[in-house]
Amino acid sequence: MQSGKLLSARIFNSKVHSKNVEGKEKWLGYLLGPCGALLLNAVLATYLNVYYTDVLKLTTVWGGLFLVVFPLVSKVIDAVTNVVMGYIIDRTKTKQGKARPWLLLSAPLLFVTGLLLFLVPSGNQTLQIVWVMISYNLFYSLAYTIYNMSHNLMCPLSTRNTVQRGGLSVFNQISTIMMSGILVALVFPMAIMPMLGVDKSLWIIVMGVLAGMALPLTLLEYYFTKERVTEEQAAEGERKIPFLTQLKIVLTDKYMIVMFVYFLIYTFASSLKNLGLVYYCNYVLGTYNDGITQTLVSVIGGIPMGIGVFAVWPLAKKFGKRNVTLIGFLLYALGSAICWMMPTNLYIVLVGQFIKNIGGLPCAYVFMALFADGLDHIEWKSGIRCDGTAMSVYNIIAVAIVGVATSVFNAMISGAGYVAPEIVDGVTIAATQSKAVLDVITFSFVGLETITGVILAGLLVFLSVEKTITRKQTMIRERQKAATEARGEEWIAPEVQAEIDEKNFLEESERIFAEELKAKCGKKGLDFEAELEKHNKAVAEKRAKQAEKKRLADEKQAAKLKKAEELKEAKRAKLTPEQLATREEKAKKRKERDDTAWTAELEKGEKYYKKIQAELAEKQK
Repeated sequence: MQSGKLLSARIFNSKVHSKNVEGKEKWLGYLLGPCGALLLNAVLATYLNVYYTDVLKLTTVWGGLFLVVFPLVSKVIDAVTNVVMGYIIDRTKTKQGKARPWLLLSAPLLFVTGLLLFLVPSGNQTLQIVWVMISYNLFYSLAYTIYNMSHNLMCPLSTRNTVQRGGLSVFNQISTIMMSGILVALVFPMAIMPMLGVDKSLWIIVMGVLAGMALPLTLLEYYFTKERVTEEQAAEGERKIPFLTQLKIVLTDKYMIVMFVYFLIYTFASSLKNLGLVYYCNYVLGTYNDGITQTLVSVIGGIPMGIGVFAVWPLAKKFGKRNVTLIGFLLYALGSAICWMMPTNLYIVLVGQFIKNIGGLPCAYVFMALFADGLDHIEWKSGIRCDGTAMSVYNIIAVAIVGVATSVFNAMISGAGYVAPEIVDGVTIAATQSKAVLDVITFSFVGLETITGVILAGLLVFLSVEKTITRKQTMIRERQKAATEARGEEWIAPEVQAEIDEKNFLEESERIFAEELKAKCGKKGLDFEAELEKHNKAVAEKRAKQAEKKRLADEKQAAKLKKAEELKEAKRAKLTPEQLATREEKAKKRKERDDTAWTAELEKGEKYYKKIQAELAEKQK
């Protein structure tokens, strides 16, 4: 995809042309579009292991070792493909960007490989094992790797505006929560799982429908996203950056290391919890596929995820993304601990899950915005965008740890003596599990997250990347301007260029429309001039409405800012001279402290920047 000639065709162009993130991009590209792939993945994360253990009954294969070894080996393959995919994305240069084209490719792959996961032939156990291994790796190591890496990069590459980027991150996570928190956690256990039981043919039908949904929705995500940051980079001219240089930059950055360790711990605990959910509700808290226990746990525990979207970003803007996430994890640990103390009491567990999910809100909605800040920080420090490389490391951790968690979970339940259910006279009958099995299931679902919640809160103390990100983005812009002028070219700010591009796009669209209208009028015997005038009038009215809407929005925002300033001044007016002096002194000391820290970071950053640029210049001689 170096040249991207095929993707230069007009049919592949994004439907987003504005310099700022607007409604259709948020609602279609970041909320609705990802739903297909995320729903499929969420279902697989929760129920694929159930399909293997309860429907295909693979827990006894190789003396129980198959479901322990197979996920580990598969994730090694997955890790390798993530490295390759990160390398490819960072070197993809097309009119459509470097990540978006891979969304386009992933759409049909998700459908085909998702279906193959469940079309496992019956009868021959050796054939089943081979089919499971191949289909699993086709989905996770190929299709979902391509989708997940490109999907996760869309938020960091969409814009440098931290507010707009944060809003996209929230919309992205709403999509995730809708799929895992509503359909997978509510509809599936209440209506679908009791119907499926361990009937393989029904599983294939349901999963085939889910795989089919991923195709059109992923195409929707492709068409309603835009890589504004990549477009900035394209204006600077192409430089070939060695992959090992990018990898070194990513793996030696303190903020990235903190985020990778954070993600490793969080993913392991979450994966074990997701795997244990169905088994916990079936054997510890309720009865097998009773249609109510898992639904209650998901509803009560998931309510905060639904209503919290309206609170989490305002809190993050006021107190900082890192700070609200840190406090959230302390609540996360508290809620899990409550569940762990009385794991068989439905009412106590519901209370604990409610508290835990309140604590999980910041992590769910703002983490990718923090990750995007980290990518901008790396660009400031090194002068190189390492999006694909950083995301490949991120995804390697995700896939490897999910594989480790799956192996650990299967090893624990197999070692404890888990007994799969059977179909007797057409009815699924669950076995009575031993105390050892119940204990490992309980630890998987609520015990481990009690411990990791505290660890993650402590780890986040070291993640202060957002504190100086605005200053760093300003410096990035200054470097881009200097590089452009050094080449003897005129510097055009990205937002100005976006306005020019949008104007050109609209003019080109109108020209094409006029040509098509003229041909249409010629065939139907219509008055072309009259029809064109009618169209132009409709366009003018539409643009006038849009301008009025923007004017009102700007006025509303200005009034909001004015009111906030008036409230601030009113609070200041109530302070005594002594209180005002104390506050100003504290603010002065805080500014001095921040400026001193920034000066030290700037000195180190500039030194590192010059070092990396010198190394690149030497390698490119």
